[in-house]
Amino acid sequence: MPATAPPPHIGEPLDPLPREFANLMRPEIPGLIKEIGVEVQRTYPVYAHLFNGPHSDAIRQGVEQALAAFVERVADPGANSALRDELLRKFGRVEAYEGRDLETLQGAYRLGARIALRRAKSIGRTYNLSPTLILAFADALFAYVDELESLSREGYVMVQARAVSDVAALRRQLLYLVVAGPPLPRATIAELCREASWQLPEECTMVALRPPVAELVQAGLDRDVLADLTLPQPHLLIPGPLTPERLEMLDAALAGTPACIGPTVPPAQAAHSVRWARRVLQLVDDGIVPDAPLVHCEDHLTTLWLLSDPALVAHLTRRELAPLDGLSGSRRDRLIETLRVHISTRAPAEQVGEMLGVHAQTVRYRLRNLDGHFGDRLVDPDHRFALEAALRSLHLQAGKHTD
Repeated sequence: MPATAPPPHIGEPLDPLPREFANLMRPEIPGLIKEIGVEVQRTYPVYAHLFNGPHSDAIRQGVEQALAAFVERVADPGANSALRDELLRKFGRVEAYEGRDLETLQGAYRLGARIALRRAKSIGRTYNLSPTLILAFADALFAYVDELESLSREGYVMVQARAVSDVAALRRQLLYLVVAGPPLPRATIAELCREASWQLPEECTMVALRPPVAELVQAGLDRDVLADLTLPQPHLLIPGPLTPERLEMLDAALAGTPACIGPTVPPAQAAHSVRWARRVLQLVDDGIVPDAPLVHCEDHLTTLWLLSDPALVAHLTRRELAPLDGLSGSRRDRLIETLRVHISTRAPAEQVGEMLGVHAQTVRYRLRNLDGHFGDRLVDPDHRFALEAALRSLHLQAGKHTD
């Protein structure tokens, strides 16, 4: 790689930009993230699987941190950038793991800077800012890009510096490639497996961990378990299904570290398994899935499905429950809860009343009311199914565990 000029000192103030300029740029960040993501994938198709794969959250967080840290440094030159620095180093590690040089990543950074500069010029026209200020912004922006490249180079060199004989490093690389998707050519995987002294299984069980992860975890794992515990979203790959012996090993090794066990799948679907497991950990944090030291994704597949797209579920719920929109809040809530139990259990009024703690006659009265509001929708199979899905999702979001 050709030598390059040393980057500016990390943390260097971005003078002479006025701090008020940050207030104009800050609202633009969400739109810039989307625009940069689209343009980078269009210009560099090799990155499409990263933006849409299991590491997509970390990728988007890195882009967001890079933009936000620049704006915040304008507002406060002493702002802390530790999270941004680690994410940018990870970008460099990813390039090394995937066997690319840094030119592609550098090109993506510069493309993002050009898009940001284009947006700044638009803001300049809107607020009648001086050309001198926009020129100062451009100078500061491209100096900042040099800083981002320097951070990514640190991560890149860190991976490259590991000796080829370092089996642990090879296994981390193998884990990354198995989970990153799309599936690699069999010859490539076979060569990596041979170098890492590891056999590709027909099935694997992914485990998502909540950071931070104690260093002792690695020592307690079986020798054939692939792990990278240094990632912002650490995870494990256990060859084969989760047998009682594997579960005992995992329980002892994690020693209380919160984790979610994904479904056992072929290696080509490992990215889906770890993504589902991470989503269940988020649902635990949201109070929707009950907490436990080891949560099993298989126990919550219906919840995952119902809450996989919150905006879509909210739209479906509004549509299906629209006949009740004219009712007062408390009356509407009582009818919705009665409808949920009635549809999900198909039980007689007496049993529904027991579940709700009301008299059977009250249940019959409510059901007649519901018939009046919904009419044929309650007997139409498609509407009935959509209603049940909407009602179950509402129940889950209220923190009432039904799995």
